[in-house]
Amino acid sequence: MNFRIGYRTIKTALGAAIAIAIAHGMQLEFYSAAAIITILCISVTRRQSLLISWHRIIACLVAMVFSFVLFEALGYNPLTLALLLLLFIPTSVKLKVTEGIVTSCVIILHIYVIGQVSLAILLNELLLICVGVGVALVMNLYMPSHEKKLRYFRREIEEHFKSIFNEMSTYIRHGESIWDGKEIPETLALLKQGKDIALTNIHNHILRYEDQYYHYFKMREKQFEIIERLMPFVSSINRSVPQGITIADFLDELSKSISPTNHVPYFLDRLNDMKRDFQEMPLPETREEFELRSSLFYIMHELEQYLFIKDRLWNDVDKRMV
Repeated sequence: MNFRIGYRTIKTALGAAIAIAIAHGMQLEFYSAAAIITILCISVTRRQSLLISWHRIIACLVAMVFSFVLFEALGYNPLTLALLLLLFIPTSVKLKVTEGIVTSCVIILHIYVIGQVSLAILLNELLLICVGVGVALVMNLYMPSHEKKLRYFRREIEEHFKSIFNEMSTYIRHGESIWDGKEIPETLALLKQGKDIALTNIHNHILRYEDQYYHYFKMREKQFEIIERLMPFVSSINRSVPQGITIADFLDELSKSISPTNHVPYFLDRLNDMKRDFQEMPLPETREEFELRSSLFYIMHELEQYLFIKDRLWNDVDKRMV
């Protein structure tokens, strides 16, 4: 069995040890609770950690108010504890701070065990929260870079796009192909994984809400939808024709230029020239020729949309990221 300790596990263990050491050094009652709070607050991303920590602080403050009112009014007994939880949990849900329920229950039980509410006790619990949350936030300052993974997924997706265009070119050129189509599901999986990692990368920045990689994968996702729409029309071409050879050459050239910085206007101009050539041809004489030319014309139309997506979406990203 492959035994592996991840960076989050290391941060959790180290953070718990630091929190409990600080709380013990401050001579706080129930100092071990600081470690529990730290463990609960360490999250996958910085932004999520900050949000969860804030929710826990709010929930704990609400819990202390409920504890003071109900325990002092009705006594420190199991029935009061049950009533308190019956009121506190729905309140937390209403305030949208459900992540803080477990931490707050720890605070409630501390007050229940002590059997009284005083300023010193409330200050003790506040300090436990501050130590636990503070250590978790400091530990979450370190997040591993996803740059290497993101570059890998971008490179793999581009290679898959190139393969798909080459295979479509081969089919249009010869009317047959031995391609098994494995790049289609593989590209879908790569797009999903790449987009998920890019989204995590966004959430690791507190104030930044834009990410070139995320927009890049979204752009490729939309382009891939067009590629999927093209497949039935490409497969309907069962013989080689001069117009098909022209489109096959275009696909070959396009496949060699797949990158975030390829020259879209050049390919759009090429498509416009090809469309004009199609329009100047004599009308088809047979039904088969008409259907074949219709499929080729539709392929050109979809390739134009493919290029428009790159031209529109990626240029917008470049402007926002400058």
